[in-house]
Amino acid sequence: MDDATLALRPRAYLDPVRQLLLEPKLRRAVVLLGPRRVGKTILIRHLIADLLARGTPAQRIAYVEMDHPLLHGQSLEALIRQIEEAAPGGDGTRYLFFDEIQSHKDWEKHLKPLVDHRPDLRILVSGSAAAALKRQSTESGAGRFTDFLLPPLTFSEYLDLRQEPAAVREETPGVYLLEDIGRLNAQFVEYVNYGGYPELALSPVVRGNPERFVKSDIVDKVLLRDLPQLYGIKDIQELNSLFTLLAFNTAEEVAFEQLSKRSGVGKQTIQKYIEYLEAAFLIKRVFRVDQDGKRYQRERHFKVYLTNSAMYTGLFGAKTAEDPEFGHLVETALFAQRFHEDARLNYARWGTDDSEVDLVESSQALKPVAALEIKWSDKYADKPESLKGLMKFVRANHLPSAWATTRSLIRQQTIDGSEIRHWPAAVLAFHYGVRAVQGRLAGFEAQIKEIVK
Repeated sequence: MDDATLALRPRAYLDPVRQLLLEPKLRRAVVLLGPRRVGKTILIRHLIADLLARGTPAQRIAYVEMDHPLLHGQSLEALIRQIEEAAPGGDGTRYLFFDEIQSHKDWEKHLKPLVDHRPDLRILVSGSAAAALKRQSTESGAGRFTDFLLPPLTFSEYLDLRQEPAAVREETPGVYLLEDIGRLNAQFVEYVNYGGYPELALSPVVRGNPERFVKSDIVDKVLLRDLPQLYGIKDIQELNSLFTLLAFNTAEEVAFEQLSKRSGVGKQTIQKYIEYLEAAFLIKRVFRVDQDGKRYQRERHFKVYLTNSAMYTGLFGAKTAEDPEFGHLVETALFAQRFHEDARLNYARWGTDDSEVDLVESSQALKPVAALEIKWSDKYADKPESLKGLMKFVRANHLPSAWATTRSLIRQQTIDGSEIRHWPAAVLAFHYGVRAVQGRLAGFEAQIKEIVK
């Protein structure tokens, strides 16, 4: 295990993945999903280091890069036989890690019998074409595979990995105090531009050329290799042009007809391409609701968000806090924190005046329970009545409170019986990130307890 890997602080999700792998009663393979470059391989190496530290003999651990040309056409069973022949002897559990498993045709069909008939093996597979992996694991491995999505870094994880001077301090477990909004905003601007990928967040060399890292190592590999191989896409340039258009307009409302006119691509083809881009975790669609929080019967309009605002930097260059595009990137970053959760997120737009609320969260009964207007400005903090769309939505749905972001001010006001909370966008992003990580950790602990009952 190389020192550079061990020097990196582990992602917050190391512990639940470790539990999934080590729990003896959990007779399942772990499928580690996630977009490219979010740290899946580093997490595997941290897992291996942890196994070694716990006294697991090195010959009982194997790591295989499945996209290596020499492994093309080999079955998992044959690979395991070679591993056992190369490292014979010793009793107990053998831990096997197969990275970039999407390179192996019909991997799930080969993995299923291994889970059923080899209780001495604990297997983790990982891959970048995450939704395709999830689809295959769900269809073929019911009860035998456990999926774990490793998302891009949240803002709170970014600060933790960089070990920067604390602008937010944890006073007691789960209670944080803002100490310096100026410093936190500077860190947030850095996060918006560079923060979703651990390498981009931590390496000055990589950060010095984000275009090469994001475009060549992430976007192009997905658009030129992963998606065409998985879905048989022939016109790669067409797909690339559509993605570039969507990325440039992150956080803006679009429609299939509008996209078709601007790109010259048919609406049905665009719909398929967007589904593929979502499958690769490059974008996320958010759908529109009306003033009462109800979805429109015909989904003509929707918003598209990059799942990681740093992709924008790689495609179009970094933006300063004063650039007009930065407001859309702030909105993209805030939504990206929430994509980590299993939350029902929409935006609201209605009426002849196009009243709008940027983020609406609904309950399981599809009733609005939260509303947020996202601004990168302090000018609305003392004039909440100017947030007309938000105020109309609050009144129509009898919400006891609503949120509006600012750049640096904190305010709290009561208008018509509803509390309007103004928080800096950076503070809310930090709060969302902490909640997303903690919620997922608690959720997986509960899931593991339920499975092993």
